[in-house]
Amino acid sequence: MQKMVRSGRNVSLLLANMVLMGAFVKCWSQSLTWLGVLPGGNWSVAWDISADGRVVVGVSDNSAGYPRAFRWQNGTMLDLGTLGGLRSWAYGVSADGSVVVGAANTSAERSRAFRWQNGTMRDLGTLGGSQSWAWDVSADGSVVIGWANNSAEYGRAFRWQNGAMRDLTTLGGNISVAYGISPDGSCVVGEAQNISGDYRAFAWQNGAMTNLGTLGGRSWALAASSNGSVVVGVFYNTSRQERAFRWTRESGIRELGTLGGTQSVAYDVTADGLIIVGQARNVSGDWRAFRWTPSQGMQDLNDIYGSLLTNGSLLLAATAISNDGRYIVGSGYNGATNRYEAFLLDTQYARCTVHNGDVDNNGCIDDADILTVLFQFGNTGANLGRVDVNCDGIVNDADLLQVLFNFGNRC
Repeated sequence: MQKMVRSGRNVSLLLANMVLMGAFVKCWSQSLTWLGVLPGGNWSVAWDISADGRVVVGVSDNSAGYPRAFRWQNGTMLDLGTLGGLRSWAYGVSADGSVVVGAANTSAERSRAFRWQNGTMRDLGTLGGSQSWAWDVSADGSVVIGWANNSAEYGRAFRWQNGAMRDLTTLGGNISVAYGISPDGSCVVGEAQNISGDYRAFAWQNGAMTNLGTLGGRSWALAASSNGSVVVGVFYNTSRQERAFRWTRESGIRELGTLGGTQSVAYDVTADGLIIVGQARNVSGDWRAFRWTPSQGMQDLNDIYGSLLTNGSLLLAATAISNDGRYIVGSGYNGATNRYEAFLLDTQYARCTVHNGDVDNNGCIDDADILTVLFQFGNTGANLGRVDVNCDGIVNDADLLQVLFNFGNRC
């Protein structure tokens, strides 16, 4: 009871000084987070995201100007190091965020595919040649794909599991590259040379590589849905312009169009195959990040989420999307810092979870939590987030009492 009386006095003081304080209340809604750069760096690009949106991986330059693989979590960007050289790149992350894959240079500055976990970067080796590169990882982190040189130094698509690297062969030529893997690890996609030496998008599953075809020239596949039933990527049309595609066994390759310009690239697809992200040129010829759905077609993310952009910021490329479609990452221009940075976009309103009154989720139940409830007092709906402490669809006395009763906890 003393705690509640003391809290009531604090509330009175807060109410008396609200105007003077100009208190800021966090809006529990869609959000855009710029991830920054490594210490001393000037740019960053995000390439993948965990299922819950908490972990992002990608590449940033460091203070010496070298590209380095990073893992971002809770506002902190961690340099994952190298295999003895100066450079590294991170391209894939497991669903829980614990496993990261990519490429890193050795002391001889040769690139090697790596798998990082628990602070340790492991060299995955090659297929008998000098170099390798990992592009993606299955949801559980057990299967890694990419390319590796064989003994003849031809790059070949590989699938690594349980310490063994398997050559996925080609479509009749000498070279192949694997760029993406379905979340369940069963389907690998990429590009491979056919017997004529032309590059075609492929899907490898159950030990067989399937030519996905093209609508013009070269084609390459970059990502697959949960079981490989939907594949996305790029092909060159008859004018040698890059165009994003969506492939299914029933319909084959279908072009996704552009944002009014001449080029587009599809980088990733959700587990259900219904949402695709990438980049496309607009009518002015500028690259912009896009989201494609069967009902809406291709939409510029800068138009959909323009209210989240300030200070001349732009979303230039959407490189990955979470399996459920909620989170999108990529690269853009941050007008506040005047540099190109990785971004994390949360496209949904915060979901409500019953809690003890820590509205801003900072570990301390204090005046800020009370203020948030007071400013949104009386609001109703399903998108109230943590301010609806008991998740009953309305911010009222019950929510305020929960904050007051636990005031000071963990502070």
